[in-house]
Amino acid sequence: MRDEIEPLLAATLPELRLAEPHWHGLLPLCRLHKLTRGSVLLAQGQPTPALFGLLAGEIAIRFTTVDGDVSVIEHVPPGRLFGLSSFASGRPSTFEALATRPTRVVAFGPAAYAYLMDEVPGFARALMREFAQRHDGALRMLEASRHRSAMERLSLALDQLLRTERAGETDAQGWRFVRTTQAELATLANLSRQTVNGLVGELAAQQRLRASYGGLWIPP
Repeated sequence: MRDEIEPLLAATLPELRLAEPHWHGLLPLCRLHKLTRGSVLLAQGQPTPALFGLLAGEIAIRFTTVDGDVSVIEHVPPGRLFGLSSFASGRPSTFEALATRPTRVVAFGPAAYAYLMDEVPGFARALMREFAQRHDGALRMLEASRHRSAMERLSLALDQLLRTERAGETDAQGWRFVRTTQAELATLANLSRQTVNGLVGELAAQQRLRASYGGLWIPP
């Protein structure tokens, strides 16, 4: 289990260092979960039982409205923690977390979370820094949705996807392929699909991206 959890913590909380005694105390308190595609890890409106870390696969964070409409706001890539706000506050989850492919997660439940907070020096500080940065990113997206142009909002959404597992390796010319859909971009940028389609066409005409099956090629 350590060989999976250690890279997760190193990616999310790079300044954190766990000594051997900390690993011996932490690992028995953690739980691994294997999810098949379409499995719901967290249900919207239900309590969140743990702070989760994504080890492999992908989790879609999405909202369901009273009318039954579903909006995906983020695809969580491996090496990320999620579920902290609901878990730490004890309030029901405001979103649903669903596996989009075979996925492995680790659950830091109450005992593991208490151990990390109370026994591992620097964990609380590192966790606060990580989620403060994420909160800042969310505020920037909110600000962009209200005050920036549609093109700027789309560019921010593409930048966000480039920092996830959805961005592949670069080709010989330095372009990167990002797996996405028009609907996902519309949700991330807070735009209509029609607007996104028009902007993608405009950027493609300017050779600032290339549309391809299953996603977009982004230049360096």
